[in-house]
Amino acid sequence: MTSQLLTSQLWWYLARSSGIVAWALVAASVVWGLFLSTKILGAKPRPAWLLDLHRYLGGLALTFTGIHLVSLVLDSYVHFGPVQLLVPLTSSYRPGAVAWGIVGFYLLLAVELTSLARKRLSRRVWRATHLLSFPLFALSTVHGLLAGTDGTSRPLFAAMAGTSALVAVLTVASIDAHRTKGPRRIPVASSPPYATPRSGVPVGRR
Repeated sequence: MTSQLLTSQLWWYLARSSGIVAWALVAASVVWGLFLSTKILGAKPRPAWLLDLHRYLGGLALTFTGIHLVSLVLDSYVHFGPVQLLVPLTSSYRPGAVAWGIVGFYLLLAVELTSLARKRLSRRVWRATHLLSFPLFALSTVHGLLAGTDGTSRPLFAAMAGTSALVAVLTVASIDAHRTKGPRRIPVASSPPYATPRSGVPVGRR
């Protein structure tokens, strides 16, 4: 009896902790991506590992999300099956809050899969899908605050509120950076003040 109780608590704690870590990794990936898209890190060419770190954080977020889902299935306190974890509004436990997490999972999956297939996709398609990172961050934050039992934790709430404010500030900075950059101007060769026709007499001096 005691061992079963401990096992149940283990899966519940693992589900909670892996969910928090997954949110933190999503937040870190979004923040790092915004740092790369602004001039905060400088306008000079950046090493390849900076972009690799952004992708690595996203991949880790998907991994911990998978651990979060498996832990919820193995936990016996709240009964989650594949349907409840993959279809929104089918769970009897806080269906609305869980639905935000399910939609966020699909957004994370779309962002990561298109990142892996970036070379085979057009830039427009990849960029449009990558912009889903913003609603992904918002939905995962709402899910973390409303679905889990740690939503009332003051440190967690402070971390999510502070990170959300940082994402908002960096988003505005990124938009401003792209706006001020503007389209590239093609220099036009200027004509000499006096054109010399075939007669050899400069125009305007006849």
